[in-house]
Amino acid sequence: MPELTFLGHACFLLSETGQETLLFDPYISENPLAPVKLEEVKADYILISHGHWDHLGDAYEIAERSGAMIVSSSEIAKKAAADGLKAHAQHLGGRSLHPFGSVKLTVAFHGAGIEGGHACGFVVDYYGRKIYFAGDTGLFSDMKLIGELDPLDVALLPIGDNFTMGIDDAAIAASFLQAKVVIPYHYNTWPLIEADPEEFKRKAEKKTGSSVVILEPGKSFKF
Repeated sequence: MPELTFLGHACFLLSETGQETLLFDPYISENPLAPVKLEEVKADYILISHGHWDHLGDAYEIAERSGAMIVSSSEIAKKAAADGLKAHAQHLGGRSLHPFGSVKLTVAFHGAGIEGGHACGFVVDYYGRKIYFAGDTGLFSDMKLIGELDPLDVALLPIGDNFTMGIDDAAIAASFLQAKVVIPYHYNTWPLIEADPEEFKRKAEKKTGSSVVILEPGKSFKF
């Protein structure tokens, strides 16, 4: 059974016993909410939504140590490859096949953090389960299409406002996506992005048929 573990801020680990491990936006060593030490984190694939320091994070160190493949936008992946790391480049709307399933890059309305690039999200097919990681983004109406094209088991959404969607917009996003389960992230790392996940849960569940699962850093959800 696949398991999502929240490592704080916007970092998630997706794993299943005996299968490949995927790591999203590995900001760990400087993350005040990180429940693990950097040297404890291993992955086979590292998915990077954009180049800001709190998302690119420790990707290079983890990739060098574990031999993980970085999957990201063309600009980020090409830079990683030029720096000697394994990398797979994609662009918005494109889907790539992997032993565990596939990764599709989706639009995210946010800064790229790298010259010439674009922020993105991901729809991951992980052994038949569909997970949407929104990255850092504001609300956009084409989220409806993301859920229509790939019926989602889990949607991971930022709720901290200021740099991303806030609670009200994220609840609307959940109504667009119609995932079975929604998990919030990118909140309470610093005072500037303080948000109440229980408020998000109430508002999102009122608008949708989704269940909202709140994960404390270090906790996991099996699905």
